[in-house]
Amino acid sequence: MWLSLLHAIGLAWWVEVKTKGPDCTYYFGPFSAQDEAEAAKGGYIHDLEQEGALNIQTSVRRMKPDKLTIEGSQIARESDQSATVAGKA
Repeated sequence: MWLSLLHAIGLAWWVEVKTKGPDCTYYFGPFSAQDEAEAAKGGYIHDLEQEGALNIQTSVRRMKPDKLTIEGSQIARESDQSATVAGKA
């Protein structure tokens, strides 16, 4: 129940994994503590390496992702939309 509350208000911890080959961003979580997410990170990296992913970059942060997997063309569109919104601020 605590984890559900943290996730609902955007304070849960997530592992963000970005790859280039395929060009994707993955989100794994939610976790109630940063150290739990850090401990799980290696397993996600290992699985992606076994699937042939290249240039794997990870971060652990508090967030509330809209999607768990974002593919290359979606990444570009979402980045463009963020830049447009930021430019209007």
